[in-house]
Amino acid sequence: MIDVLIRDAIIVTMNGKRETLYEHSLAIDQGRILEIGPVAEMDQKYLSVEKVIEAKGKIVFPGLVNTHNHLFQTLLKGLGDDKVLSDWLSDMTFPSSTHLTQEDCYTGALIGTVEGIHSGVTTQLDYMYPHPRENLSDGVLKAFKELGVRGILARGYMDDGFQFGVRPQMAQTVDVIEKDVRRLAAAYHNTENERLKIWLAPAAVWSNSAASLNMTRDLANEIGTGITIHISETPFDRAASEELHGLPDIDVMEKMGIMGPNFLMVHCVYLTDRDIRMSKIFDAKISHNPVSNMYLSSGVPPIPKFNVAGLTVGLGTDGAGSNNSNDMIELLKMTALLQKVTHRDPTIMTAGKVLEMATIEGAKALGLDHEIGSLEVGKKADLFLFDPALDMKAIPMHNPISTLIYSSGNKNVETVLIDGKVVMENSIILGLNESALAASGQATADDLARRAGTDHLKKRPFKSLAY
Repeated sequence: MIDVLIRDAIIVTMNGKRETLYEHSLAIDQGRILEIGPVAEMDQKYLSVEKVIEAKGKIVFPGLVNTHNHLFQTLLKGLGDDKVLSDWLSDMTFPSSTHLTQEDCYTGALIGTVEGIHSGVTTQLDYMYPHPRENLSDGVLKAFKELGVRGILARGYMDDGFQFGVRPQMAQTVDVIEKDVRRLAAAYHNTENERLKIWLAPAAVWSNSAASLNMTRDLANEIGTGITIHISETPFDRAASEELHGLPDIDVMEKMGIMGPNFLMVHCVYLTDRDIRMSKIFDAKISHNPVSNMYLSSGVPPIPKFNVAGLTVGLGTDGAGSNNSNDMIELLKMTALLQKVTHRDPTIMTAGKVLEMATIEGAKALGLDHEIGSLEVGKKADLFLFDPALDMKAIPMHNPISTLIYSSGNKNVETVLIDGKVVMENSIILGLNESALAASGQATADDLARRAGTDHLKKRPFKSLAY
């Protein structure tokens, strides 16, 4: 007997040939894809199945990979509208961050991860950088475990940059940071059938000392894990890094020996041609966060140049504080349209390329492409079923990839499997009372705004123009 048979579906494999298979079935056993084949052949071969999912008229996609998030910011939706990055940080994000509790982090992560699952996300990296109290990361990891997702907790930190606005309550000594990363790695790294992992995540080059960055490199090498950091999101990032370290942020990473295949750079809006060549030489990866970049008017990263150079580029929602959403499907269309209008070229970013970035390239950016990111025999069964009929937005469905990228929403995501286990069925997350979670989330967010002194941002005056 096998565990699951998804029967008679359109299967978008994202394999090496990028095949889309019609009237095919997919067999799953012990968390992995056992076989993909024509319906009649699979019906004859697999007569004993624990769970059959009838999928006629539905599309099976690899689970989406969110390479960058700040899940605690789920509680901050709508408080940071219409601000440049520096004001967004000083007026809303830093005050909120300094008042976080573990329960806040747990609730924010639970809501944000649920929102992600509803949009087909099976793997995500949470960049948890504020630590005004001990063990806040454990709240995020608790949410990951309860929901059964594939999650990377990137333990963020800062120990410098006070002249640039870093609050003392947000900073920690290098010894304290290292001790907590070691604790998290010992308790969680590669647990839950290897779904959970711990990475290191200095918040920015300008918010970390040379000692902190050296520790980052050495400890990541010792644990055998990844490093992620915000790079060149705005011109300020480069200028502040030069002031603190004598070089732009990406050059500091190269000088300190941090650039490499396990290094994920977030944003990269202002990389130069030289930076791009250097990134390719070191096989450094990039997380592209287009909605956040637009929301904060940070700029448009040169994604076509990254693609021509052969860089690995995944997608990220960024935190909901600079997105107001954790919806990956919403992000897909934005990714394509931003590049098209910027370059005035409708061919420069195809629907297929966007899907690559959201699946196999995202998996590669996280060092997981040998296990996830495509639907192939032997890989983990991380996938979602997409039903065009659940929302008229997706009707008619002529091309499955085009429909997902340009004319769909999270209402079309019907079923989600992670590690071969059904975590959402008929658009309902199993074992979770979402109505109760919504009420709890609103109460938690309201309480955090009160404690942080940001509740005035909830009832700010109406503005038609910003001036």
